[in-house]
Amino acid sequence: MVGPARSLGAAGPSVHRTPPKKDDSMLSDLCSKTRVFAAALATTATLFSVGCNADQSTDSSNTTSVPTIGSSASTTISAEPHSDFNDADVAFLELMYPHHAQAIEMAKMVTSRSQNPKVLELATGIEAAQQPEMAQISTVLVSFGKPAPIAGMDHSGADHGGGGMMNRDDMQALADSSGVDFDRMFLTMMIEHHRGAIEMANVELADGRNAEVKQLAEAIVSAQQAEIGQMNALLAER
Repeated sequence: MVGPARSLGAAGPSVHRTPPKKDDSMLSDLCSKTRVFAAALATTATLFSVGCNADQSTDSSNTTSVPTIGSSASTTISAEPHSDFNDADVAFLELMYPHHAQAIEMAKMVTSRSQNPKVLELATGIEAAQQPEMAQISTVLVSFGKPAPIAGMDHSGADHGGGGMMNRDDMQALADSSGVDFDRMFLTMMIEHHRGAIEMANVELADGRNAEVKQLAEAIVSAQQAEIGQMNALLAER
């Protein structure tokens, strides 16, 4: 027996597929473009930031300290080290070192050439005062970033000029003398030498800036002016 015929539509549940709407397709396309634009924008912002940082780095090399209003601090990109000395300070120290060295060289001759106790005492005092000052001069020059004076250099005025310095012939004549002649020559030369040092010190006091160097100049004026008085008195005894 043949059963009842089945209709084609009853073969199984039918699946109805709804075609995509036009609006959904446009929205998907818009989202995709938005993501691309955002990525491009982020890349551009990154490049701009790098460029700005580079510009700021370049500009900082030409920027000096700028005080901040209302603050004791300053905004410093780059700054020169503070200098508390000037050319007059350096010139005074560089000239006074060999000047002192020659005075000490002259004072050292006294022991073997003079028999006058007062002249011997004077020479000892000159050496005791000026040797430490030479060490101080060397230390200060180095602290200024300048070369230290060279020990054992020629201290004749022929090389250094002015300032009451003795030339080679003067120094040789002093070395060749003895006794009363030596005393007279030594005192006369040292008075001239001291006067030159006082002139140099007065220039420093007028034109220098550094407090320590100016204090040294004041000490030189005071000590050597007093020694000139002593030497004039010794010459007057002759």
